[in-house]
Amino acid sequence: MSRRMAITGIGVVAPTGLGAAEHWANGLAGRSGLRPLPDSGALPMKVGGQVTGFAEDELIEPRLRVQTDRWSWMALAATELALADAALDPQGEFPFHLSVVTASSSGGNAFGQREIEALYRSGPRAVSAYQSIGWFYAASSGQISIRHRVKGPCGVIISDGAGGIDALAQAGRHIRRGVQAVLVGGTEAPLSPYALVCQAGQGTFSGEPDPALAYRPFSRQASGFVPGEGGAMLVVEEWQRAHLRPAAHVYAEITGTAATHDARHPAAPPADGGQLARAMRLALERAGCDAGDVDAVFADGAGTPEGDRAEAQALTEVFGGRKVPVTVPKTMTGRLNSGAAALDVAWAALALHHGVLPPTINAGDLAHDLDLVTQARELPGLRTVLVVARGTGGFNAAAVLRAPDR
Repeated sequence: MSRRMAITGIGVVAPTGLGAAEHWANGLAGRSGLRPLPDSGALPMKVGGQVTGFAEDELIEPRLRVQTDRWSWMALAATELALADAALDPQGEFPFHLSVVTASSSGGNAFGQREIEALYRSGPRAVSAYQSIGWFYAASSGQISIRHRVKGPCGVIISDGAGGIDALAQAGRHIRRGVQAVLVGGTEAPLSPYALVCQAGQGTFSGEPDPALAYRPFSRQASGFVPGEGGAMLVVEEWQRAHLRPAAHVYAEITGTAATHDARHPAAPPADGGQLARAMRLALERAGCDAGDVDAVFADGAGTPEGDRAEAQALTEVFGGRKVPVTVPKTMTGRLNSGAAALDVAWAALALHHGVLPPTINAGDLAHDLDLVTQARELPGLRTVLVVARGTGGFNAAAVLRAPDR
């Protein structure tokens, strides 16, 4: 059964702001959330995208805070924001018609670090009973489902930076099988000391200490990427239901998703970007459109010379000689692991709603023949966008979003 998907709610907790409105305003203005990381002297990364103004003591009750990690706090807060934006109260819904799908790649880092320290300092009896669930990849999905009485199929996707789009694909499967609404997205909190040490061996981080120079995808000065925390949660509803619900507002339709794998190397993507291009083509095919229909691309933007070259080649393969506008707004947030694609999808939905593309900041000297959007660009005819994502380990994903008929 073919059932269409509509994005009706957007909740953002990101270095660019809390809530869709603040995030959108800061994004259009090019206000960066990249800041120097404290105590990073021995680490390869010096800069990170950091969420400010997030008052977890006001947003998350004490009983739940002691059971969970900052990454889950952000997911819970983003979910509340998305539900409010969608004017959807789960308590008024049949619980078996609601689902949760989140993406995660590193889990509860700070929680795990604290309990490991307690273990070595004071022994096993000092370790919290919540250690078994607080760090776990599925913790955010579980806590969201408990809080909002969601009893439909729930789960977690673990494909790093591609996870947000892969979670959307899973949400689509649930909707085709009868679920009415899915809380879907991803957040990450990988900036604790333990988390940064775990990531330090990747060899793809920028060592530049200046936030304005650290993350410059598709630039001749590209030297790696920077980590970041936060992400986004979305309310995705079955299309007809969304249009029959008077309070609902449809930002965009998700018309096609696809995933491929490089099957090559744990960290290094293939030079030709072939599987990334294949993911784009499959997503377009499933959306019922071709490359000529795409008005803009939200690119992955690895920030490494090799990764950028592969993506630029993939874009050329898909679009041929046509220079479609390309933007990498995550230059304002850093690469948020499993929060990255979810936030890009939120950005893309807002772009379709407003008819404006957010910019790629700190672009430097362009190293590839791309129409890189370096200032907010109005596109009144913006109808179809392609969102591209890659995850460490060889994961590729793409999603096609289309503006609803006005």
